[in-house]
Amino acid sequence: MTRIQQVLFRLESDYGGYPYHVTGNAVYNAIARRVDARTRKALHVSHGVFVPGEYGEYPAAHSESGYAGVLGKSLPSVETYADLFLYRDAAQRWLLDSRPRDAHNTFDVTRHGGRLAFAPSCWFGRPAEVRNSKRSVQWFMQCYLHTGRGDDVLPIGEDVLEGLRVGAARNYGFGELSVVDMQLVELDELDYSRVEDTSLQLELVSPFVLSSEYPGADGQDVPWWWETDSQVRRRETRLVNDGDVYTVETVDHGQVVEFVGTDAVRTAKNGVRRVGTHSRFGFGEFRLRPAAQDRVPARVPAVQRGEA
Repeated sequence: MTRIQQVLFRLESDYGGYPYHVTGNAVYNAIARRVDARTRKALHVSHGVFVPGEYGEYPAAHSESGYAGVLGKSLPSVETYADLFLYRDAAQRWLLDSRPRDAHNTFDVTRHGGRLAFAPSCWFGRPAEVRNSKRSVQWFMQCYLHTGRGDDVLPIGEDVLEGLRVGAARNYGFGELSVVDMQLVELDELDYSRVEDTSLQLELVSPFVLSSEYPGADGQDVPWWWETDSQVRRRETRLVNDGDVYTVETVDHGQVVEFVGTDAVRTAKNGVRRVGTHSRFGFGEFRLRPAAQDRVPARVPAVQRGEA
């Protein structure tokens, strides 16, 4: 059995880091200072994905349906493979159409002595005829933990996770997180029927590492089971360890390619546990999705929408 521990944090203070996600390496190092050597050795940590606390509805692929009230502030139950990615979907399919989707992919910027940071909440104006002229939306961060085979150190207690700090200027109170919700999920018990016996696309949830300056890290090519019609988008990022900074070349997250491999269910589980170099620190996470379903309308070719 493969068990993961989902954790939802609320961002309590200004954050000075990458605006799209918190790397698993940053979350790992924050936790590692608070646990024993056995737990540090066994622990694998995903990238942390930022989520707004907003009104939404469950997308078509989710095991639940319809209006969901305020999402982002708690962890919905997980019954199917698609449920794992409700908050880890960069397109935020769960947001109501009445919500400002583009604005919810950006933070409000704050300044501190000439340095920029990101606010833990954002403000939106409202029509003049309503009671309040503004409303605020709080930011949350979702990640998950798991271990190598044969290790059983989960769940990590709330007392360990409460008050973690990530990003820059942590000594000045930046990047403080508070635990909002946690739950354990058994990957082998989920329903994977939507990825069986169908044409699939593979979507990168976190960057896939091609090469790394970190000592002992293996280089690798784009996997053979990714069918790409054009050159994949690459990006350089950094891995920081004990004050040393290492350059890492990656295939950038958010890209969608055709899946041409075999054994889709096994591959789907591997994508949650992540693949490739530095997978322990959040790199190499992906999901499989039926090729012609559950796409954002703007991304579906016009001929497929019946417009051509």
